[in-house]
Amino acid sequence: MSAAFHVFEYNLWSYRRIWRGTLFSTFLSPILFLAAMGIGLGAFVDRSGASALGGVSYAAFLAPGLLAGQAMQTAGFESTYPIMGALIWDRTYHGMLATPITVPSIVFGQLAWLAVRLSLVAAAFFLVMVAFGLVVSPLGVLSIPIAVLTGLAFGAPIMAFSATQRNDQGFAALFRFGLTPMFLFSGTFFPIDQLPGKLQLVAELLPLHHGVALARHLCLGDEASMVEQVAHLGVLSAYVAIGATAALYTFRRALVK
Repeated sequence: MSAAFHVFEYNLWSYRRIWRGTLFSTFLSPILFLAAMGIGLGAFVDRSGASALGGVSYAAFLAPGLLAGQAMQTAGFESTYPIMGALIWDRTYHGMLATPITVPSIVFGQLAWLAVRLSLVAAAFFLVMVAFGLVVSPLGVLSIPIAVLTGLAFGAPIMAFSATQRNDQGFAALFRFGLTPMFLFSGTFFPIDQLPGKLQLVAELLPLHHGVALARHLCLGDEASMVEQVAHLGVLSAYVAIGATAALYTFRRALVK
């Protein structure tokens, strides 16, 4: 645990030098996105009646989905180029291994930093939602840890994938054919029951749908069975556990010769 903390500490000190460059994506981006999609487009959606969305405005429906989607996007970026940089370009991880730090310490320290980074992004987005009056239930604050868990459900497997890459060409395919379609078709912008049956099944197997559904339940205070909520948590936790296990394997293969 002490060695993992040093990996976390390294990332924290590194972030202190670059945090100003993340202000747009952390604070201004969600404001612009909510204003354009939730208020701008939402005004047209609301004119046709909000009955299809359970009686809530489109902005209130959209915001929790964007919260989970923002966590996914952040985790995707933080688990690709920074990992490759530390493995190949800067070889930071190799330097760490010359100390008592081990491969598991690197993996878990990196995941701990990712959790903190996701917490900052989710908290900032949630404050924007509150400012726009889009959080109906006091339980909405719990959507912050749900967003963090959603991000980790992506970050851990993507870290494992990044450790197998020798250049960044695979990352373009990951974002273009993986994260972007998931962002569009996992219930962020419309209920997944509007999709064809087979695509609904695919969406239900992917982690973003579960993060969106949980965040939306908490923010809107709508009814959801305990079994359904536990199932959402179980799927997200399974992705984190499987991804972390895979990362331990691929990091060891990449670092230990």
